[in-house]
Order: sequence, then C-alpha cells, then structure tokens
Amino acid sequence: MSYKYLWTPLQLGPVTTRNRIVFSAHLTNYARNGKPTEQHSAYYAARAAGGAGLIITEEHSTHPTDWPYEKLIHGFHRDVIPGYRNITSAVHQHRTPIFAQINHNGGQASSMYSRLPVWAPSAVADPLFREVPKAVTQSDIDDIIAGYVTVAENCAEGGFDGIELQCSHSSIVRGFLSPATNKRTDQYGGSLSNRARLLLDISSAVRKAIGNDLALGVRLCGDEFIEGGTTIEEAIEVAKLVEASGNVDYINTSIGVATASLFMIEASMHIPPGYATFIPSAIRKAVDLPVVGVGRFKDPLQAERALADGHCDLVGVVRGQIADPDFAAKARAGATDDIRLCLSCNQECVGRMGLNRWLGCIENPQTGREAEWKTTQHVKLSPTPAHVLIVGAGPAGLQAAIAAARNGHRVTVLEKENAAGGQVRLAASVPNRAEFGDLIRNQLTECKRLGVAIEYGVSAWPGLVLERNAQHVVVATGAEPQQPWWVAGEGVTIGVADVRHVLDGSADPFGTVVIIDEIGFHHATSVAELLADRGCNVEIVTPGMVVGQDLGITLDMENWLIRAHAKGIVQSTDLVPMGLAGNELTLLHHPTGMNDTRTPDWVVLAVPPQPVEWLYHDLSSNTALRDAGITVSRVGDAVAPRRAHAAVIDGERIGSSF
Repeated sequence: MSYKYLWTPLQLGPVTTRNRIVFSAHLTNYARNGKPTEQHSAYYAARAAGGAGLIITEEHSTHPTDWPYEKLIHGFHRDVIPGYRNITSAVHQHRTPIFAQINHNGGQASSMYSRLPVWAPSAVADPLFREVPKAVTQSDIDDIIAGYVTVAENCAEGGFDGIELQCSHSSIVRGFLSPATNKRTDQYGGSLSNRARLLLDISSAVRKAIGNDLALGVRLCGDEFIEGGTTIEEAIEVAKLVEASGNVDYINTSIGVATASLFMIEASMHIPPGYATFIPSAIRKAVDLPVVGVGRFKDPLQAERALADGHCDLVGVVRGQIADPDFAAKARAGATDDIRLCLSCNQECVGRMGLNRWLGCIENPQTGREAEWKTTQHVKLSPTPAHVLIVGAGPAGLQAAIAAARNGHRVTVLEKENAAGGQVRLAASVPNRAEFGDLIRNQLTECKRLGVAIEYGVSAWPGLVLERNAQHVVVATGAEPQQPWWVAGEGVTIGVADVRHVLDGSADPFGTVVIIDEIGFHHATSVAELLADRGCNVEIVTPGMVVGQDLGITLDMENWLIRAHAKGIVQSTDLVPMGLAGNELTLLHHPTGMNDTRTPDWVVLAVPPQPVEWLYHDLSSNTALRDAGITVSRVGDAVAPRRAHAAVIDGERIGSSF
C-alpha cells in the first residue's frame, strides 16, 4: 500500500516531526529513586531507531504532593537533569524529536508514598484510591503552577524539544476541568471558563518559562465516560480556549479516566481498533492546531486510514511500538507483514504496571531489557553454527527457534500437530480473543525470515533425535490437562471435560454447564461465553472472591462483567469443589463451611495443567545422546505451566544461549 500521509513531516511550533507516528506518553516503572535510568534511554532510543516520528516520555511529577506510584520520575528535583540529558542524547542520535510530559495527578493518587495529603480541586474521593483529598487553596494553586514551571525548565535544560501538559485521564488539571470532581464556587469552579483557568494559567506560565524554542502541547480528555463528567462537547470548548490562548502548538487526546474508566484508555483486544477516533475527529474540526489521535492503532494501515479520513494529524502508536520498536521502519520499507503486531492482551505492559513491575511485552522479550541487551550484546553470531532441534511449535519452542537462528544456528522445529501454536491456537478460537493468535503469526513470520524449518505431523523420540544429527535439543512439549482429585466419584453421570477439550472439539457440552475456575484468567470466562453462545445455561464457580480475578489486571474485568450479564452467565464465588457422585456436584462454601450442590449436565474444568515432561526425561537420560555430546533443554510449560509471556522468555533465554 502507498502511504500518502503517514511519512510526511509535520510542524509543531518550532519542532518538525519525522513522520506522523507518535510514541505517546505511558508509564514504564523504569525510574529509580525518582530519577530516570539508563533503561529509559535505551527504551526510547530503540523506538527512535525504529523510525518513530515523535517520542513523548512518561509523565514527570511536578510537585512533592504528587507521588501516586513508586517508580515515578520526580521532575521537580534538579538531579533528574543528567538523566534527562542521557535520554535526549540517545534519542537525538536518530534525528527524532522528544518531548517530556509533565503532570500532577491530583486526587487520582494516594498519600502512601508521599505521606502528604493528596491535592485536588475539591474534597471528592477518587473511586479507586478512596482517599479524600485536600481541596487546594489559592496558595496551593500558585505552588502547583510554579511546580510545572520548574519541571519545564529542568526538561529544557535536559535537552527536550518540547513539553506536553498532561490534562487528561489522570491529572489535577482534568480534575479542575471535570464537573464531576470540581465542586468549587470560586474563580476556579462553576463555568467552563473558570474550570479551565488552571490549565490556561499553567500553559501561560510554562510558555513564558521555556520561550518559543520548545514546542508546547496539551493532552485533553475527550470523554470521561463517568456520570456528570467531561463530554466531547465540553472538550471541544476547552480545545478552543487552549487554541485561543496562543501558547500551545498542538493538542493530544485521550479517553476515559484512569481511576474510573481505565479500560477505555488502554483498551484490550475486546474493543475494536480506532475506537476513540471520534474524539480527535471532533476536536480537529473545531480548531486549527494539529491534533494527535489515539485508540489501539496496531498496524500502519489503520494509522494511515485515520489520517486519510481526517480524524487526526498524528497517530499515537504506543503498544504497537512496545511490541515492535521497528514498527515505523518496517512499514516505511514496505515490510508491513514483518511487523510484530501487538496483541492488545495487556498482560505484560498494562498488567505489569498494575503489579508495580517494570513494563515488558508478552511477545518481545527485549522490552524492558533494552539497556541489558545493549550492554551484554545479547545477539552473538556463533563462530561454529550448530544444528538445533526443537520439539514443539508453541510460543516457547518458536521463540527458542528464533533466538537460536538469530545467533546463526541451523534450526529445525518438529510439531506433532498439523499447525503451530499449541494452547495459543486454542485461546485465539474463543469469542473476542482472535488477536491472541497474532503471537504465533508473528513468530512464524520471524521463523520464516530466519530460515527456520518447521515440520508438522512429526512426533519426536530418542531414536529420531539421534537420526537428525542435532547438537542441541530443546523440548517444548507444553502441558496437558489433569483431573483434580475430586472428579473421581462413583456412578458419575455428569459429563466432565477440560476447557481445552471444549476448544479442540473433543468435548461438546450441552444443557446446564458448571465451569470450575481455579486459574482466574480467560480460561473459564472465554469458554463460558462460547458455551453461552451455543445455548448452554452456564454457571462459573470459583474458590476465589471473584470469577476471573486476574482480568482486572489486564483491564478486561469490566467488559467481561457486561458481557456475562448480557449472556445470562451466573457467577458464584467462595465455592470449593468437593466431589462428584451420580448426577450431583458437591461444593463447599468455605466462609460458612456449608455444603452446596449442583446437578449439571456437564462440568468443565479450568484448572492448572501438568507439564508434558516424559520426553525431556527420556532424552536427558539417554546414554547415546549423552555420549554424542547432545545437550537437552526444556522450555515453557514443559518446565512449569505458566502464561505465554513466560514461555516466550524461556524460549529466548535458552535459544540465545547456544
């Protein structure tokens, strides 16, 4: 496809972007002791090297009262400046402009780290943090504005090309703009012009501090999706006020509120790409300033379409460039099929943030380790290429193949099925989860590029391994379902199947189905939707306090609850399966110690599997292989059943060791 808009530069005040692809601001948790690190520099530099048109860093706190999470950059201290210079120098080597986003999160925070009251326009507790903030005084407001100025000056001294004021989904400025959180009756409350006063005062003060040599942008929330909150109509009026001030060079956009409708900000694969384009589209029609659009753009064709249709002037591509730093360069070279497409699974990016871990990626083991890879020269071509034989074409086996081939080895993958993917292939077959299959598609594309040979319908055994003359063998045979102790009852007339059997078609539950959720992720919920769509009466039972408890980490919980209600799926918690007998399932309600029963037609198990490890043990104990000097390793679920990110990391670690 020819791109008419994507590769054209754009002027943002004094700054010219390389193209229209923006690596927008997002949390990384890479900071240490309030300061940026070498990992920041390597992370942003990798995206600059990969062709991003503009990079906007994560937020930099503007005030000591703003410390909502541990690993935040404290931009108000001058000791951040050397780290800033490292970041900007690394990015500028690739001729890419870089802006710093600066922010005060206001009432969308906690006093846990700062030990100071959180500040907000009014004493309205945030629904997530549930902490009543201090309603700021005029003196506090003056201090807030001064803090923005200080951080902007530090960023300018640190070599940044521009400043972005975060006024959207998590910001004290958003708190002032929103009627839902601003209940003031003074000059900062009531009318829209009053509620926008802090934003305009900050932008004026920052512009005066940085002069006209740096670009200045504002990120606005177009719709909060909360009762009584900011709507697109009000956001348009705010954008007009921002433009009329004459202080701002561009407007970035966002959707939702980080602590009330976060699932709209970083939407998972359950929400269509481009879902938020109505916001930049509406704002762009009302102002002449360049407008950035966001909303799960995962491939360059979607980005080009948003530009061509006039929705925005630049496109924010965050998770797409987390997954593949070379997103832009590959697209520009016409190698769109080689892009490692983001899955929008939110497991290692958004999910790790919620667990206070540093940002990673389920399919890119380099993400979060860029500085480490740079230091250790992770990719090393072997002076004596070997033959590496890998058994199993799931995510662990394929990643091991990629890593070994990258190091110059000849790699063969044996897969007993007629298609690659293992459990990922099944996971992608359920409602709203098809994009998860891009993990395997991306790996197969890379295997093809590196010349990895994949043979399907081949089962491995020690004799075959010897025949293949491999120097290294990697066992990636995955895991298999196991039945828990309580399933073996007398005279059981209830059908019993694992979720995997439902997905591969070897079991076809009907009628009333009880699903046992002991994993707490998509396994039970996805199959529940599948069976409900087939007409079954479905109940999910879990020993936990909530069904699919880890869905909250990936921002899938809200949408799951909406769909479950619409499909009539019953959710029952705090129930431990105790046994099957005849047509009855016995459950223990552990808070009360009382037994409960169900009489379903089928029980479907979403329970932890067990590793398929017999081949590894056979090979590793085989005298002939040992005498031949053949090394045997295992990866992924064949070691210990975990989620896909662990399989990919295992494969990368073992494959790159050869």
